[in-house]
Amino acid sequence: MKAESWIFIFIGVFLGVVTPVYWFTSHEVIGTMVLLLSTAFAGMVSVYFLIQSRKMDPRLEDRKDAEIIEGAGELGFFPPSSIWPFWCAVVLALMILGPVFGWWLTLLGGAVGIWALSGWAYEYYRGHYQH
Repeated sequence: MKAESWIFIFIGVFLGVVTPVYWFTSHEVIGTMVLLLSTAFAGMVSVYFLIQSRKMDPRLEDRKDAEIIEGAGELGFFPPSSIWPFWCAVVLALMILGPVFGWWLTLLGGAVGIWALSGWAYEYYRGHYQH
């Protein structure tokens, strides 16, 4: 977790330097506020990671004396190809086009979306990849 905290510290420092430069060059309030809030967000995440890295045991990536063989074994379950993300993208496109062509399209997308999200959520409870 220390590597992640350092990444967010560098992002926060970068944004902290860029924010006043942006303000003095553009005098735009909204962009400056977004950069300021992004700096605060990076700071919060880095503090959280620093606190968590002190509470937990170091991972293999964080230890200097770690051996490659210690990381051997099963990494987890990686799903095979699935058609459900495609249907969820189609539903999202229908719902976004609803305000343009008519709200009925958004309602149709919501109805089909229930089917698509259910299929994606219960993909591994039926059929060939059943657990």
